[in-house]
Amino acid sequence: MARLINQWLLSRRQAVEYAEWAPEYTRIRAAFGFPFDREVRSAQTLRRLLPPSARVDPLGRIGQRLHGRDAIVVGLAPGAGPPPIWRLPPRPKTPVLLAADGATASCMGAGLVPAIIVTDLDGPVPSEISANSRGALAVVHAHGDNIEALERWVPQFPGELAGSWAGPPTPDLIDVGGFTDGDRAVYLAEHVGAERILLWGFDFDRIEEVAPREREHKIKKLAFARGALHALAARSSVPIVLWSRDGSLDRFGAHR
Repeated sequence: MARLINQWLLSRRQAVEYAEWAPEYTRIRAAFGFPFDREVRSAQTLRRLLPPSARVDPLGRIGQRLHGRDAIVVGLAPGAGPPPIWRLPPRPKTPVLLAADGATASCMGAGLVPAIIVTDLDGPVPSEISANSRGALAVVHAHGDNIEALERWVPQFPGELAGSWAGPPTPDLIDVGGFTDGDRAVYLAEHVGAERILLWGFDFDRIEEVAPREREHKIKKLAFARGALHALAARSSVPIVLWSRDGSLDRFGAHR
């Protein structure tokens, strides 16, 4: 009974948060020219590919791993590498790692298996499949540009899965907000009740892309991701903390 009540509460909160997030994603779609019909097609593809177990209570299963614990969301900023979790001051509970797509390879290379992977399958997917086989729950995101990647990769994940998309949440596909893999992971951790969220490997200014068009596209995406995180930090009671390579921990958005 308690689990059913928790599922209902999470689902109700997700609907409320989606209503707040949807206008922002409408602006994002307009800025990038994302056609909503392709988002729908991608979601339908993901729903078809997910095993039945992946479509049952995704938020509840994610919450079991994250609720009441520190969540370290690992991004792929240039030169960041894996998070040095041994440097953190001791806490009553062990922190939980969430890897944003390509950051999974960085974590795995350091012997760190993330508890959660948030991915739209445009990074080094074999490392994500390896982590999934070792216990990581992979939250696979469907959007208009990754239908072929979904068809190729989703059937190869051997472990626990959940699905998400950029439209109205349903019992089997979640949407708690966020745009890129990194900020979606932060929104997810906040939604399921993480005690504190540490951002490692987040840099909204330095990028590695060289080609002008790719640089412009990346900068534009990071601007929206930064805005999404500022909005979340402003409304949430969960501390969102930027963990820098020099070891400093600063409240995100405090000096905006």
